[in-house]
Amino acid sequence: MNVKSCLAALAAILMMSSAPTRAALEIVITEGVNAARPVAVAPFRWLGDGPIPNQIADVVSSDLSRSGSFSPLALSALPQRNVGGEADLDLPAWIATGAEAVVVGSIRPAADQRFEVSFELVDLLRAQASVEDTSGPVIKKDHIIEGRTTVIPQAQFRRFGHRISDLVYEALTGNKGAFLTKIAYVTVDEQAAPFKFQLRVADYDGYNETVLLRSREPLMSPSWSPDGKKLAYVSFENRRSEIYIQDLYTQQRERITDFAGINGSPVWSPDGKKLAMTLSKDGSTEIYIMELATRQLERITNHYAIDTEPSWAPDGQSLVFTSERGGRPQIYQIMLDSKRIKRLTFQGEWNLGGSITPDGKHLVMVNRTNGQYNIARMELSSGHIDVLTETYLDESPSVAPNGSMIIYSTSHNGRQVLAAVSMDGRFKARLPMQVGSVKAPAWSPFL
Repeated sequence: MNVKSCLAALAAILMMSSAPTRAALEIVITEGVNAARPVAVAPFRWLGDGPIPNQIADVVSSDLSRSGSFSPLALSALPQRNVGGEADLDLPAWIATGAEAVVVGSIRPAADQRFEVSFELVDLLRAQASVEDTSGPVIKKDHIIEGRTTVIPQAQFRRFGHRISDLVYEALTGNKGAFLTKIAYVTVDEQAAPFKFQLRVADYDGYNETVLLRSREPLMSPSWSPDGKKLAYVSFENRRSEIYIQDLYTQQRERITDFAGINGSPVWSPDGKKLAMTLSKDGSTEIYIMELATRQLERITNHYAIDTEPSWAPDGQSLVFTSERGGRPQIYQIMLDSKRIKRLTFQGEWNLGGSITPDGKHLVMVNRTNGQYNIARMELSSGHIDVLTETYLDESPSVAPNGSMIIYSTSHNGRQVLAAVSMDGRFKARLPMQVGSVKAPAWSPFL
């Protein structure tokens, strides 16, 4: 049997995809609601017979709340419930709530068991100016700042709710929303023995979870391809570290490295053509880049100290990595053309696990100060560091593709859970698993 056949057989044994489920990660908001901007999301009007199929407004309200930027009004505080569009709004009543904007919409049956979903985003601050303008009739309603009508099957209600949230977020902040994204993570559940290590993927809010891989041995370091179709990760299923790439849709996977020693920390280049990784095949632990089309390796660092945890800059021209070459773990940057290296971090005892934010302005990392491991953000232009979290043993930070949030692993009540913090540190949430522990989160690109 050839290598490819062996891998296919092994994949058939280990890969057991589960059907999508409800949220396995329950998001618990712990800080930051009071600093968020007030908005309103009215229940969408149902224009059919019988009970409404699903309330898309609930998804939108939850998304906006979890963004850390907005605080949707409670249902009891809404002056109207049965609102299908801007024309149905009692604008003075809605303006009096203090909300900056309101999302309204409707759902009606369409052909072939599909549904027409419409929504409008009404800027109540602009609407107030229109209401107060007594110079004459308002000809254009420029307070309707977003709106769409789409025909979808019921199975896509939740997804379209996230799409509405993306549009609302961008209209109100000027930044792209990241609600139509996913997260990958590793769970460890003794009750699931012997396959207690599992690689899972879910919507950003924990819904529609799928198990990609079950293993008897540890799984580590999932990393998304730029198109969101594949994951690279480290598996110990053969009792040593090896790097694999797995297609999320076909379930096919391929072993990329099985060198002697360390095979770790795979991360995709922005163009999806290369993987940076940590290897010790030549003796010391160094950073390498593999050209995926040819499997050609290029050694990037060459130092007797441990170099690990590579991460690409958004422009693909450099890598940041963790190194002990200064005596303690700190974060360095290497330019790929010249191989010029500079140290980025100096504050604190240790800094590790760094990645540059999508806008190229900040470095997100794990900072150890006074023995405490927390998530921190450093402004690259000034070197100023802000510690964003106060939780216990924080690690593995991963930044949302719009740069608004950071998801990371932490310790809570004696087990590992996921947590999230906004880039300014004001909003915090916890995402515990219902059972077992969860670690090594990776936020997907825009999908």
